[in-house]
Amino acid sequence: MSNCIFCRIIEGEIPSTLVYENEHVIAFEDINPEAPTHLLIVPKKHIPTTMDVMEEDGKIIMPEIFAAIGHLARQFDLEQEGFRIVNNCGSNGGQTVNHLHFHLLGGRQLQWPPG
Repeated sequence: MSNCIFCRIIEGEIPSTLVYENEHVIAFEDINPEAPTHLLIVPKKHIPTTMDVMEEDGKIIMPEIFAAIGHLARQFDLEQEGFRIVNNCGSNGGQTVNHLHFHLLGGRQLQWPPG
């Protein structure tokens, strides 16, 4: 999808600070971090929202996305103190890029409710 910023990052057209990549998933630093560690974990397949995940996408979401999250939590020393995983869905849910992605936030005490 040529107009999708995450697809353009995946294709290398837009620079990012890449922290993880495999065949199905890419992860990079958020350009507007909300915590000391704020990473975006993105499937390479363009899936617009959580509501668009199909049964065949299960092999991407589970285990690939969550394996990446576990790897990154260990890499960034978040597993001891804890972290938050967020997926925003739709405009009222706070989704600003229509490409399924997960935020990994940590490195400080996170508040609840988030807002």
